Amino acid sequence: MSRTSPLINVMQQAARKASRRLVRDFGEVENLQVSRKGPGDFVTAADLRTDEKLRDALQQARPGFGFLTEEGKDIVGEDESRRWIIDPIDGTMNFMHGTPMFCISIALEEAGEVTAGLVYAPVPDEMFWAEKGQGAYLNDRRLRVASRRHMGDAVIGTGMPHLGHPDTSGYLAELGAVMAECAGIRCMGAAALDLAYVAAGRFDGFWDTGLAPWDIAAGLLLAREAGAMVSRTDGGANPLYAGDVLAANEAMHSRMLRLIRQSRRAH
Repeated sequence: MSRTSPLINVMQQAARKASRRLVRDFGEVENLQVSRKGPGDFVTAADLRTDEKLRDALQQARPGFGFLTEEGKDIVGEDESRRWIIDPIDGTMNFMHGTPMFCISIALEEAGEVTAGLVYAPVPDEMFWAEKGQGAYLNDRRLRVASRRHMGDAVIGTGMPHLGHPDTSGYLAELGAVMAECAGIRCMGAAALDLAYVAAGRFDGFWDTGLAPWDIAAGLLLAREAGAMVSRTDGGANPLYAGDVLAANEAMHSRMLRLIRQSRRAH
């Protein structure tokens, strides 16, 4: 059984506290008030409320830290080297449509490096968490990436472009290349959960582009601490602020990278 640090305890308590109302709202999703935030992207009253609850709880526990949030808040704290990167609901569209594939994502960035991450899926009550150098966990169980080595056995996660994303043809070329060699493709609509599923061995790999730091900050650390190779989709390092990510075990990572590169050259 894992022993959580005081920092992880703070993050878990904040996520659980914020999720209580969120789960009630999910049960009455048809009554939520919504406002249009951009093409195909909605902010719900629950999203804004969860953001506020998370910031309040984290600020109370670590008052000097700053924030970078999905709701457009970039707040510099007294300790300029540390900030929380949070997404109050990753998978907002799932939430809005009554699909329980959504989560709360919290990461701590210290001097430009993510050192702690948490992804909490409140409906199944699954708490994924990791600290740098300490491994990744689901509740109290240590996680490792899947050991499959053959694409023909692999289930791969991805995101899909939607309204407001211009390059659908490039994505479809990549999708076709990967689909042709793997056992299945899954698109859950929540990148933080996708990366947590890679860490848990539920997905053998994941790739996506057009992502924001709050979408992937916690999930990247989870995947790395579970043994995944994590890069940009062109093989480059530091995907957090690049907006694109490829994560898988070593064998799958090299095969997926080859397929993506080939599809881009051909496109």
